[in-house]
Amino acid sequence: MVEKTRNMEVREKVKQLFTEYLTKRKHRKTPERYAILDMIYSLTGHFNIESLYTMMEETAKFRVSRATLYNTLILLLDAHLVVKHQFGTVSQYEKCFDQVTHHHMICTQCGKVTEFQNAQLQADIESAKLTRFKQTHYSLYVYGLCSKCQWKQNMKLNSLKRSKDKLARSGDSKGMKAINKKKTEINIIKG
Repeated sequence: MVEKTRNMEVREKVKQLFTEYLTKRKHRKTPERYAILDMIYSLTGHFNIESLYTMMEETAKFRVSRATLYNTLILLLDAHLVVKHQFGTVSQYEKCFDQVTHHHMICTQCGKVTEFQNAQLQADIESAKLTRFKQTHYSLYVYGLCSKCQWKQNMKLNSLKRSKDKLARSGDSKGMKAINKKKTEINIIKG
């Protein structure tokens, strides 16, 4: 119950900040913009324009065009109520008002994004002395392989090893070259 009350307070505060932003810049205060803001602040985690579009239509029963979503996201980014992340080639967004600092692990194989917190890492970054630069906030992205992709890769390597052993026993040098090439490709991905 406390969490729900807190969430409602944050949503009201964000709505107030957005209203002030729109007023100051002489933008229209449309029901669509507020519905998008409310939907974003009801979400947990990351979203993209397509997923937001679907949620607006299915969950909120509020039809808006992709152009309206895109234009509203630009306003929300400028108002510092939403942050944009570039995870590889994919753009995702996340609410940022009153959020706990967190970091992101991105799997380079499957694209899975996992949030994590590390107090020591956060303290080190926040206390870093940056020459002629005042830090206001930061994002940290750690790229690598998730445990599921590591497991898949190990299974492929083990399968190739078994095939290589079988070919070695049969004396098939052409097959051995193909296996070694595939194993090298997997090791390059593995890093």
